[in-house]
Amino acid sequence: MATIEESLSQLEKDVRMLKIEYEQYFGGGKSRPPTDIEWRIDTMLKRYGDRGADMNYTQRFRYSNLAQTYAKYREIFRKRLKQKEEGISQRHFGAAAREIEAERARKHAAAAAAKSNGDTKYPFTISCVDPEQEKTKVEALFAAFRGAKEKAGEDTKKLTIEAFQRFVRQKTEQIKKQENAREVEYVVTIESNQARLKARAKS
Repeated sequence: MATIEESLSQLEKDVRMLKIEYEQYFGGGKSRPPTDIEWRIDTMLKRYGDRGADMNYTQRFRYSNLAQTYAKYREIFRKRLKQKEEGISQRHFGAAAREIEAERARKHAAAAAAKSNGDTKYPFTISCVDPEQEKTKVEALFAAFRGAKEKAGEDTKKLTIEAFQRFVRQKTEQIKKQENAREVEYVVTIESNQARLKARAKS
């Protein structure tokens, strides 16, 4: 029997795959909507919705995020299906989906920052091979960096998860190419009452 972590990972994959397959359906690449994946997600959400007491804080938070994301996707899907049936053309589904993903990332990062602000030990270190596939690591790094800036009394209003994710992705690619490295190590420190974020090749 799958563990809760394994089930949540599968649920996350299914939600992502549902979005992709609906995009393909609305774009004309598939003849039928992915109702089988939707049924699987509904079943999984109901199963673990009844097992909230068995999950720890992180698992409940992850489950809640996935359930909210799926609910928003489903609302978009229903509207698009109706528009498709009526022959009404609206803006591309992908744009709306990206907005949901960005909002979800902002909420996730904000919650992680709030939770870890008092607990993070500095220097804080993580290593990335592919930030695009390691979003949890990047969110943790963002939370640590934001927490460091707050501890140092620096303004964090202009620090956004979207810009930070782009920076980490570009920096990782740059260092991997320049240093011929497989992964890049990021270190967050507080030096002279200033938050510092350093990146270096990891052999």
